[in-house]
Amino acid sequence: MIEDMKQNNLIIAILLFSCFCVNAQTINTLTKAERQDGWRMLFNGKNLSGWKTFNGGKVSGWKVIDGVLNNSGKGSDHGGDIITKKQYDDFELYLEWNISPLSNSGIFIRVEENVVDAIYQTGPEYQLCDDAGVEKVRKRNKDQYTASCYAMYEAVNPELMPLGEWNTSRIVVKGSQVEYWLNGKKTLEYSLSGEDWEARKAVSKWKDEPYYGVAKKGHIGLQDHGGLTRFRNVKIKQL
Repeated sequence: MIEDMKQNNLIIAILLFSCFCVNAQTINTLTKAERQDGWRMLFNGKNLSGWKTFNGGKVSGWKVIDGVLNNSGKGSDHGGDIITKKQYDDFELYLEWNISPLSNSGIFIRVEENVVDAIYQTGPEYQLCDDAGVEKVRKRNKDQYTASCYAMYEAVNPELMPLGEWNTSRIVVKGSQVEYWLNGKKTLEYSLSGEDWEARKAVSKWKDEPYYGVAKKGHIGLQDHGGLTRFRNVKIKQL
């Protein structure tokens, strides 16, 4: 009986170790097929190589814990946001994120540096938020919910995973056309130019921001705003 218990415990330990190894190997890595298709990792799971603070300065507050990129959990109106060192024009971006209660963050596209003080004054934002939790605290416009283009376009039927579980997001940018996806479903499609874009911008909080949404090429940004948000498997394919 004792020998059987020892053998069972050994088998369980081996299985647990195997699961850990598989996870360690698959997180923040690309398959051979993905590499051949042009995908590249933006976050290596070890450090912030390839990233910098928006408008310069040493990256602070962000931490890598067990292969997951964590923002500070405190954040502010702006100041701790990070961007890729490389710039992109047409691309498909994929990442996974996990948000804490009452927190919000964002993903920015085609960000320009050294022309504005805050990242959101230049790059359109894919909103990330604990929608249900924040809704209990304060009312918001529908274009401030997850997978919306913040303060411009409302997401259509966004379906978030239960709080604490990982969500997947995709952003596809080609020319002036942008698509937002959440957990495998497209939530939004809009154009960065044209009558509708200009009309919305003219009555939005961006009406006096000449650099908002105009860049044809720019950095990818992650926001350190309100509360803790975690990121992993951040990858991009240039189109």
